[in-house]
Amino acid sequence: MNERTTLEIIAPTVEEALAQGLADLGLPREAVDVEVLDEGSRGLFGLGGRQVRVRLTIKGAETSEPAAGQPTPAPAAGQPAPAPEPIPTASAGTDELLSISEKTVGELLEKMKIEAQLTTRYGEPDEEGQRPVYVNIHGDDLSILIGRRAEILNALQYIVNLIVSKQLAHWVQIVVDVEGYRTRREVQLRKMARQMADQAVKTGRRQVLEPMSAGDRRILHLELRDHPEVTTRSIGEDPLRKVTILPKE
Repeated sequence: MNERTTLEIIAPTVEEALAQGLADLGLPREAVDVEVLDEGSRGLFGLGGRQVRVRLTIKGAETSEPAAGQPTPAPAAGQPAPAPEPIPTASAGTDELLSISEKTVGELLEKMKIEAQLTTRYGEPDEEGQRPVYVNIHGDDLSILIGRRAEILNALQYIVNLIVSKQLAHWVQIVVDVEGYRTRREVQLRKMARQMADQAVKTGRRQVLEPMSAGDRRILHLELRDHPEVTTRSIGEDPLRKVTILPKE
């Protein structure tokens, strides 16, 4: 499909799949419809279990994909099959998307009476070939834009995504950062994940981390996803949900 309107997530529980999907889309729970495609199975004595599979669909988004299990309609006799539409990338509408994203962030900062400079660029393409837009805010004493556990920054990013996506009439992913905070935070989280994994292996005991946002928890899960000696789980309820690192038996 041309816009990212649906996302399927596989995870140990529905809650974890939902949290991961919302983090990937940068949306709150009320902005998506949730469909549990596979409720999974715990298996016998915890062995041979199957993870759950959940589909998230952005509310109000229309797709032309055929329903699951239905074949794509064939073209009428004598008519050539329509060529697939290209997936938008940095080369398609680059100036417009970057310009609109930067202008939207700038107008919001102006309404907040915050003076800052902006730099805008494309990130690496995801699995669908879509490239997120990164808008980095530069200036003096901008900690007010981050807030405790990046709550203010995440709220600003959510608003920007809504405004730009509505203006362009399709969903786009925009990452708003302040002086490279998100990049530094990710580096710190990945380092901490490795250190706590080493501690779990050394002591043979699980390590419970502090409560984190869904986005931060996702970074930890991904960093240790292929670790040979530990596994990770999210426990508790938001906003106090935590990542637990457990030694593999």
